Order: sequence, then C-alpha cells, then structure tokens
Amino acid sequence: MSATLQQLRVSAVQMKFTTDRDTNLAHIEAALADAVHDKADAVLFPECATTGYNRDFTQLSSSEIRTTLKRVGALAAKFKVNVLLGSPVFRRRCWQNCLVVFNRRGRVVHCYPKCQLTERDRQFFTPGDSVALFKLDGVPCTAIICHERRYPELVRLGVMAGARIVFHPNAGLDTLAVSRTKRGGRDGIAVRAFENAVFYVFANSVGPQGDGLWSAGDSKIVAPNSQVLALANNREATVITADLDLAQATGRYAADSLSHPRFLSADWRRMLLKVREQAKRNCTLE
Repeated sequence: MSATLQQLRVSAVQMKFTTDRDTNLAHIEAALADAVHDKADAVLFPECATTGYNRDFTQLSSSEIRTTLKRVGALAAKFKVNVLLGSPVFRRRCWQNCLVVFNRRGRVVHCYPKCQLTERDRQFFTPGDSVALFKLDGVPCTAIICHERRYPELVRLGVMAGARIVFHPNAGLDTLAVSRTKRGGRDGIAVRAFENAVFYVFANSVGPQGDGLWSAGDSKIVAPNSQVLALANNREATVITADLDLAQATGRYAADSLSHPRFLSADWRRMLLKVREQAKRNCTLE
C-alpha cells in the first residue's frame, strides 16, 4: 500500500442495462460525471456493463467491443479517475467475461477474466485461470465477478496476496421471487468483508432484465467491520459513494491463515507465488 495514501473515495454504479452499446456508454459517461462530481477516486460498474448480460453474446463483434473499451479508457482519462468496468473481451482467441481496470490516464492496468462460470456463461465464454490482483493509486486490490461470490477462496487468496479492497461487479438475473430474497443486504457480502478484514465494493444491475428475469440492485460498499457504508435501493439506476479509511483494511485474518495451522504455511506461500505470477498475465487486454 502507498505510504502516504490513507483514504480512497470509491463509487459503485447501479445500472439499468440495454443491449445497445451506445446507450450503455452514455449511461457510463453520465455515471462517471456524477461520481467525479462527488470526488470519487475509483468507480466500479456492473458485470457486462458495456453490453448488458441477458443477451446472445455470439452476436458480438470483437472490433466493436475494442472500440467501446477504448472509449471508456478515454472517459477515464477525461475525468482523471480509475474505472473498473465489466465487459465481454475477446482475448487469446476466445471470449471471456472480464473486469477491465483503467487507471486515471485511461490505460488498462488489469483485465480479470471470470473463472467460475454459470451455465449461461458457459454457452459463450471461456473461463479465466487467475486470481485478480492490481493496484489503484498504489492500493492493492482484488476482484470477483457475480457468481464467484460463492467461491470464497478467490477473495481469500487475493487478500492473502495483499489486497485491501475487493471489487465485485454483478449482473443479477433471477426470477422476481429469488431477486427479492437478495435485497436489503441479505447476501453475505458483509460477512466476506469481515472475515477478510477488507473493504468490499459491490455494483449490480437493477430492475427487469427481460424474459421475466430481474436484478435486485442492492449495490453496496461495506467496511472491514461489516458496517454498510452506502446502500442503493432495488428500483433505480444510481451512484453510491463512500470514503474508505485504508488503515481499517488490515487483511489480518487472511494474513493469520498464512501462519496457522503451521503445517499448511509453506503450501500457502507457494500458492501465493503462483497467484502473483498468474495475475501478471492480465496487465493488458491481450
């Protein structure tokens, strides 16, 4: 972590998706303007924010997605803000469901491909093979995408490797009855923040998604003590923002696991070497 940076102001954007990229880009630009007006340092968007999630991804053009991501990079540079954006990405000869991270100059610094896929994902995407590790303004961070909340080791390994903030882009796609059960913070995110002693930033889609499916919204920013610092509703596109006091993000419990039980310690440390090496492969869109 940076020796001087003690606080990071983050925003989570709750979006109503369309399948039109230009419309989504307009929503992305407007949300960035709102977040920057609120002095955000980093802005998280949902999974597949460029395209929407309930769609046939076989109809995508790789060149159009590249152009779209270049436009997002230009927006990051224009607003001088770190941007974390969910998008399909054609890389290494296949489509992957990714979180693309842009720095304040609009440069891609990380592209994390979702590795635990849903049945829907597997129709279109190839799974990734890494744990997310990157820095924002010198602060070590990790990320998971949507369904990966069910795999706590992805967060734990990132925090063991030094991350102090977890970014979680989501695109809820449930029946209305299931969607309602995920509202009001009842989703385990506060527990994940507490058990790792890190901040947790969650950005979801919201409202009807087509074909009788819904997204719960409920975007949130959670502190290491499990306190919800900001919570969106279940109806509207919105931007929520909170200040993260990085001194609170100790990662203590994950660090403790590196030492005890002792018989696992050497294996954990060997595993973290692999985690860090594999993450380096994701510094570009290639």
